[in-house]
Amino acid sequence: MKLPPKSSFSEWFNEIIFMAEIMDVRYPVKGLYVWMPFGFKLRREVYGHLKDLLDREHDEVLFPLLVPESEFMKEAEHIKGFEDEVYWVTHGGKDELDIKLVLRPTSETAMYPMFKLWVRTHADLPLRVYQVVNIFRYETKHTRPLIRLREVTSFKEAHTVHSSYEDAENQVKKAIALYKEFYDSLCLPYLIFKRPDWDKFPGADYTIALDTIMPDGRTLQIGTAHNLGNNFAKTYDITFENVKGEMEYAYQTCYGISERCIAALIAIHGDDRGLVIPFRFAPIQVVVIPVLYKDKDKIQIMERATKILDTLKTMGIRAVLDDSEDRPGAKYYRWELKGVPVRIEIGAREIEHNTFVVSFRDEMKKETYPLKELENLLKKIEEYDSRLRKKAWENLYSSVIFQKTLEDVKKQAGEGLILIHWCGGEDCGEKIEDEAEVSLLGELLEKTEDLEIEPGKCIVCGKETALIAGLARTY
Repeated sequence: MKLPPKSSFSEWFNEIIFMAEIMDVRYPVKGLYVWMPFGFKLRREVYGHLKDLLDREHDEVLFPLLVPESEFMKEAEHIKGFEDEVYWVTHGGKDELDIKLVLRPTSETAMYPMFKLWVRTHADLPLRVYQVVNIFRYETKHTRPLIRLREVTSFKEAHTVHSSYEDAENQVKKAIALYKEFYDSLCLPYLIFKRPDWDKFPGADYTIALDTIMPDGRTLQIGTAHNLGNNFAKTYDITFENVKGEMEYAYQTCYGISERCIAALIAIHGDDRGLVIPFRFAPIQVVVIPVLYKDKDKIQIMERATKILDTLKTMGIRAVLDDSEDRPGAKYYRWELKGVPVRIEIGAREIEHNTFVVSFRDEMKKETYPLKELENLLKKIEEYDSRLRKKAWENLYSSVIFQKTLEDVKKQAGEGLILIHWCGGEDCGEKIEDEAEVSLLGELLEKTEDLEIEPGKCIVCGKETALIAGLARTY
């Protein structure tokens, strides 16, 4: 089966998920998918790095999947945001439950009754914890592996408790900095927006999100951080004794990343041949391929290939030797599809000249090196990741459009991410969304040299403003 061209992005994405053995989409429940061994190894590498970043100042925890209706229903705004998405457990065996249970859509209502018990005085703060769990949402839109699911199997959610609003606000900034470091490691580009009030996390004071642009021009939200103020603390009675001996409500934040980070990695770096994976996260980083011609030098070639494999492993590289009986072309196709960053070939010519041939997945060109330079390969690998990062950011910037009128926005809606002047008003924002059929992502918070835009007039009301907002069709 041949992979469709990436220009047909939707078809390409659905096929590569299965063909590259990331997920098996044939599970007999809509919106639920099975991680395959290769895909799960990719997940392990990506989430392992994310957990390493969080472990710097967070503690990992694990909370139950089931939330009692009595706790779930306490926060009215939160419930309103999720009431159409939750799954209810109503029976245990044949018996109807006295109290219905919710499969967590996210864990505020599971965690915060416990935070009430854990937090007593200012000495207990700040509290910073996270977990990587599955969450369930009754998704009624078109489901898609890794992007829009009914069971998100890899949801990282962090929750923190603080003694002041300022501390909570600083924690949100730390969360965004951590997410930036994470996505920089994945060589993925992003823009940071403060969501409009009508699109913030239910129960939050405000929401900040990272968005990236997919190959079809739609944006994908790949991380969010929420300042909850003391809204949930008042609901769940999370109080602490301050330094004066007085009781007061705590302040909280939460921030999450889902397996959309892997969807973005696949979609943005991949090409017509298959996956392209940054070296750090590739389940298989180097494949060694012996190129055999009849029986000529077969023993020497296999011995040299095995020796190279052993050397790579002693360097800490995840490497494999493809000693299958397939023809070289079939081997190349298989490992290109899986996005293995480096391919090393050894044939009769390399034995004769004491060399090896290297091909990097992104450039697809062969270079010959003396065998003694094998251990210098890591220097070339750094260049490989740099090329992926540079290309990804260039593609993002080429997909950003600035428009000064609503009519021009309507003409280009869906072709990428559109930046506009916006007064910040809800009436103007809703008019833009309704007439242009786009989502208003909110205020652009970080402007690089490529995105510097002078103050101007709101494209709806004409009010002078320095606020730059993003518009896009979204997943």
